[in-house]
Amino acid sequence: MLEAWKRMNVDPASQEDHTPRANDHPDLITNIFMIQSTDDGAWIFRTAGDGVSQLLGRALPNHDFLNLWTGPDRSMVSGLLDAVRADGAPGVIRGRGETLTGQRVEVEVTLMPLAQSSVGGSSTRFLGLYQTLGGIPMLKGRPIWRHRVAMLVPPDTRRIEPALKLVASNAI
Repeated sequence: MLEAWKRMNVDPASQEDHTPRANDHPDLITNIFMIQSTDDGAWIFRTAGDGVSQLLGRALPNHDFLNLWTGPDRSMVSGLLDAVRADGAPGVIRGRGETLTGQRVEVEVTLMPLAQSSVGGSSTRFLGLYQTLGGIPMLKGRPIWRHRVAMLVPPDTRRIEPALKLVASNAI
């Protein structure tokens, strides 16, 4: 998914078609979603694949992505969303999803900025990928209702610095 996101964000003046296609990622397409920021600080699901909706046990459009998280986890995820928006680069949430009856599964959510707004140049829509890291049978068919953060991977904003090479010659 990250490679597809990179292709979408290359120079539009190039002649190559960089648009990702569903058949590039047939095993992931049902786990893709899109969220969009609102003026009140919410991140509303605009669309979600059937796989995400089934795992979470509900239709997601018009629900706030941040409501998947509670307490300090919600604040950390909100901070990650702000970093992804400000830096224009992907971020990752690793954590645990839990059913109401206590079954748990490891989850990974990748968030990639999609569109640049005309004011300020920050992203307002993110493409997301929600994946379980094995263990779906452990859920026993029950939906995930609670999420806990284990690790946040913010955007990598390191800039490649110009390298200076010093060459000395004693041939004079």
